[in-house]
Amino acid sequence: MKYMLMLFEPDTDWDAVPDEERTAALDEHGRFIAYLQGRGIEFSGDALRPSTTATTLRPAGPGEDMLVTDGPYVELKENLAGYYVVEAADLDDAIEIARHCPTGTGTEIRPLWETDL
Repeated sequence: MKYMLMLFEPDTDWDAVPDEERTAALDEHGRFIAYLQGRGIEFSGDALRPSTTATTLRPAGPGEDMLVTDGPYVELKENLAGYYVVEAADLDDAIEIARHCPTGTGTEIRPLWETDL
């Protein structure tokens, strides 16, 4: 079963962070990727740009067009900063995998719907 590990941390524009800090953060993720590869776990993932670059689309009301707004859907202290999608045997395995994943303030683990689309 596939699980998404959603990484939450303070909203950071990594282009503005000192090189040493950015390199240290990337090294942590490199170690996590090595862990996944060492276990033979299929995965994908990426970092997200800051929430200030987000655009939200939601219904304006019954029978109305969609409303497009700049920014994330909700105000949060921490923002979704990146994700991994990993193949895990079950939730316990997904939790064990997530324990090795670097994160700022938390990681949400959520199973994916598997479809043939």
